[in-house]
Amino acid sequence: MPLIRPIKAIGYHQTLDRPITDKKPVDISDLIAPPYDVLDEAKKSALLDANTNNIVAVDLPHLPAKTVGPDETYIQAGQLFQQWLDQGVLKRSTKPALYVYQQTYEATQSGRTRTFNRRGLMCNVRLQAFGPPPADSAARGGVYPHEQTFASAKEDRLKLMRATRAQLSPIFGMYSDPQSIMTAKLETITKSRPADFAGHTRGDGVLHEVWTVDKLDLIEELASMIADSDVFIADGHHRYNTALMYREELESQQGVLPPDHLANNCLFVLVAIQDPGMIVLPTHRVLGGMDQFSISRFIEIAGGKLQITEFPSADGIDAGLTKLEAALPEAGHHAIGLYGGGNKLWLAITTDADPLANSFADHSKAWRQLDVAIAQHLIWEAICQPAFCAADQTISWKFPHTLEELRQQIDSSDYQLGLVMQPTPLHAVRQISEASELMPQKSTFFYPKLATGLVINPLE
Repeated sequence: MPLIRPIKAIGYHQTLDRPITDKKPVDISDLIAPPYDVLDEAKKSALLDANTNNIVAVDLPHLPAKTVGPDETYIQAGQLFQQWLDQGVLKRSTKPALYVYQQTYEATQSGRTRTFNRRGLMCNVRLQAFGPPPADSAARGGVYPHEQTFASAKEDRLKLMRATRAQLSPIFGMYSDPQSIMTAKLETITKSRPADFAGHTRGDGVLHEVWTVDKLDLIEELASMIADSDVFIADGHHRYNTALMYREELESQQGVLPPDHLANNCLFVLVAIQDPGMIVLPTHRVLGGMDQFSISRFIEIAGGKLQITEFPSADGIDAGLTKLEAALPEAGHHAIGLYGGGNKLWLAITTDADPLANSFADHSKAWRQLDVAIAQHLIWEAICQPAFCAADQTISWKFPHTLEELRQQIDSSDYQLGLVMQPTPLHAVRQISEASELMPQKSTFFYPKLATGLVINPLE
């Protein structure tokens, strides 16, 4: 793994350097926020209505998210961040520390709702280019992406990083812990005493709890336990790229940074792939812009590529969609559910276990086995685009996370076909990352998201 380091963190003044004898966690529910890229104006306003010092005031200075705003919005965010430091709203810890981070949440899989705990280590990870570690590096593992990134989103985060000179939210990284050694150690820490600070994120109700680890021997023990591991980015590709860009920018101005410069590090939450709370939920698809679409014509054209059967929905479309999603894992090769509006559902499975082998022979088998790749290249590009769009038209997409959203978007008449997807397996994320390939957009939905505002990483 790239070298792990403790953080001399910035945090809300109630949370840092507290005696571990305190028996009740400090509640910072009104100060933390979901990641910036899942927020809109209404959600941002609700957070600020609850507390004007919520981190969202700095982390999301411009809307919509992932677009580049006017320079003055980032300047104002930087000024507000400094003002909070000057006034004591935020303060910097006097001790370097690692942080054990636990999320408690509910999730529904295959129609069954359960409570999960997911534990990770919040730490600084030495920045390095994507891929295996450089030959001259002391790092023993690489950093691997699996998603594409876009210039506007990176430029937005870079402008904010310049203004605040800080990393406001952590990258979500995964590593392998096949013997659950690290997982067990983190669980022991969480059960040894109450968390130091905690909060629920608005909207999803997820509980976020943090334990500070500032004893040098325990810091060294935790860092050494995963020292040989690779890191696979689950969420935060744009922000990791931004950290690389920021360091390159400093080096272009100042020369090569000294090894102890804080911009050589990047804030992560590292979670074991084998952690019982590490789940991936599906991201469904809805397709629009197909004025001539009909499900009967789709079924006719798909013959030979897909086996499509009607799926019973006698209990109503919502119950039918739930049953359809639950049936997909056992249905056959790359099973995908279809909903075209009205009261009927269909189940589609591919006629071949490797249906993209001929058209994408240059990709790994792991990539060709992705249901999201099959949906994009076999359904969208090979069937829907040529059959239902004029030459000057392209299909529009949305990516609902819930079946209710999928149904509402199809029933709105702006979209014609909904695809009920299975979640991308965790092992596929690792295999494709190691093969230096990238998945189609919105291939993974790691739930829940990490909270912003728990720990902030200063860069100078």
